[in-house]
Amino acid sequence: MPVEVTLPQLGESTFEGTIGKWLKQPGDRVERFEPLVEIITDKVNVEMPAPFGGVLKEILVPEGETKNVGTPIAIMEVEGVEAGEAVAAAERHSAAPTSPASAAAATAAAPPAVPAAPREAGARLSPLVRRLAEEHGVPLEEVERLTGTGTGGRVTKEDLLKYAEERKAGRVGAPAAAPVAAPAAGDQLMKLTPLRRTIAQRMAQSKREIPHAYGVIEVDMTEVVRWREAQKNEWRQRHGVNLTYTAFFVRAAAAALRAFSIVNSHWTEEGILLRGRVNIGVGVALEDGLTVPVIKDADQKNLVGVARELEDLGRRARENTLTLEDVQGGTFTITNPGVFGSIWSMPIILPGQAAILATDAIVKRPVVRDDAVAVRSIMHLGLSFDHRVFDGAVADQFLNHIKARLEGFRAADASVTDI
Repeated sequence: MPVEVTLPQLGESTFEGTIGKWLKQPGDRVERFEPLVEIITDKVNVEMPAPFGGVLKEILVPEGETKNVGTPIAIMEVEGVEAGEAVAAAERHSAAPTSPASAAAATAAAPPAVPAAPREAGARLSPLVRRLAEEHGVPLEEVERLTGTGTGGRVTKEDLLKYAEERKAGRVGAPAAAPVAAPAAGDQLMKLTPLRRTIAQRMAQSKREIPHAYGVIEVDMTEVVRWREAQKNEWRQRHGVNLTYTAFFVRAAAAALRAFSIVNSHWTEEGILLRGRVNIGVGVALEDGLTVPVIKDADQKNLVGVARELEDLGRRARENTLTLEDVQGGTFTITNPGVFGSIWSMPIILPGQAAILATDAIVKRPVVRDDAVAVRSIMHLGLSFDHRVFDGAVADQFLNHIKARLEGFRAADASVTDI
């Protein structure tokens, strides 16, 4: 029997996905849980396994197209026991799970349509709708006032395009969008990758919605640098992992987040949501952008544990093998532009968090110590924070808490449990 394979919800905040690459073609036999298609979400690329064994009969969504969760993307010919399971899955109307394998298995057949629930005020716009609104010159405030044809009144791609056309024609009482300037001779249009487009959307959202404020302090890293340089080779042999400065930053930031829980929070219209766990995202630079894998419960890991997880996440980020679980749940972010030589940074806050810490380059500089000039290893720590959530006094105290832990490092702390 033919069964629709739908786009699963691959995360609690993921509402759409882009078909990256079909790994099977019509006519191919596909075993259950065998990789079927690569899906690009706003967080990570994943391979969606086949929900059932059978034959891929038809591809409904070509590569490069973005669709909402629940959209049929292919049709499989399924027989025997697996056909019965497909029907049962549709009848159960089970909610889409958050892991790629289980999501695919539970969403093999699209559930019957249900009546649209009343649209909640401030319903979230998908990244695709936001992008199309920007491309067509439609203010997001106008889009948010629309009642769409999607579930719960959600504005769909089709709703946005229809509204943009009516707006351009003057049928909605709004000025037409300004024409886009044509490329000049010698110009070159660089097509956006899904990752680059997602970064653009999320950073634009952050600057539109979050009132950013900033704080910067100097940190004397001399003792940390001396100890690391003396111990890094032995550390690698003993623990099988490189000891990076980022591991020190994560441990110090995790302790500061416990001391200042307001920084480990998120603004909502109902109030400030204080996070119970300290999950620190760490930016990893890739060829076409930046991804932010998350160290879960960073405050409960020692230096070895943090260093090991950093190395593993960084490697898998560059190999493009991160899972959704690896990039979800962050409550605070550290970005390290210092590895590229930056000495003063003011990063943009990730939506859903209250602050982000930039760790800049460690450089030798002459400084005054005990009324004498000495050459020390100095760096800047820069904090961008949501001014709705807390003020500059808290930001400075938070930064100084990190500073005190880094500058107070002693060789005795090499037990790795207290740094």
